[in-house]
Amino acid sequence: MSEKIYIIHENNEWTDHLTNRLKELELPYEEWFLHEGIVDLTTAPPEGVFYSRMSASSHTRDHRFAPELTESVLAWLERHGRKVFNGSRALRLEVSKVNQYMALNLAGVLTPKTIAAVGKDQIIVAAETLNTKSFITKHNRAGKGLGVQLFHSIDSLKEYVYGSTFELPVDGITLVQEYIQSPESYITRCEFVGGKFVYAVQVDTSEGFELCPADACQIGDLFCPVGEETEEKPKFRIIEDFNDPIIEKYEQFLKENQIAVAGIEFIRNANGEIYTYDVNTNTNYNSDAERVFGKYGMLEVAKFLGEQLKTNYIKA
Repeated sequence: MSEKIYIIHENNEWTDHLTNRLKELELPYEEWFLHEGIVDLTTAPPEGVFYSRMSASSHTRDHRFAPELTESVLAWLERHGRKVFNGSRALRLEVSKVNQYMALNLAGVLTPKTIAAVGKDQIIVAAETLNTKSFITKHNRAGKGLGVQLFHSIDSLKEYVYGSTFELPVDGITLVQEYIQSPESYITRCEFVGGKFVYAVQVDTSEGFELCPADACQIGDLFCPVGEETEEKPKFRIIEDFNDPIIEKYEQFLKENQIAVAGIEFIRNANGEIYTYDVNTNTNYNSDAERVFGKYGMLEVAKFLGEQLKTNYIKA
């Protein structure tokens, strides 16, 4: 069989875990590293199964236009009817939390009150309009917790926005969002493969908001403090037998938006209400938590892609 699995990405460290599993399962694959390149629209793409792992945080690795290049590639693939997982719709949600929240709301999923602003003065106006005691700023196109700051007053926001440490989002859009106070210092991240629930992981947030679970973030990235575990309290812990009605809503949301693989993060307030605040279509997994639990996200992704390759190209 000449057809293969094509992995579209811009970060080897986040992709090695998947390609290792594809090798383990003896599945044919090829990586498309889309930092730079061309898209020859006069030709047809190769046959195979395509899976996009393009990340909203690519610009932090000097891959500023990787999502735009990927969008062109996905449009080309979809035009020719190729089997694409996490295609153009998934990418649109990956690079815009505004689009995420609108799609989540359409699916009946509750999100924190949020106002999008462009311009420093308008960020202040947004916070005043939100009129909540505590609020968060974050980047619309983010990943890795980019731009997440907690404020308890307009004055402290002004000091940040007009100060030297203000971080301009890559797309210019800053989100001002109500702060959901949880009685517990953790959030929950639900993982899905093939649009179906795999497991939920509890993430300790006592040390900050940057919650990227990738093992690669453990090395040399102070803004992504994962894997710093103690015997008593691991930062990432997979929840045994997690079962909540939100899962059904999430699966329907993923189906409606043509997303096959994703991690969706939520927090509960003091009344037990769930607020969903992030959808990661370039989801990563924490190996320490998975080792304890005995289930592996990237293995499930590799199996899923292998099944899709077999279904689409191997006839009975």
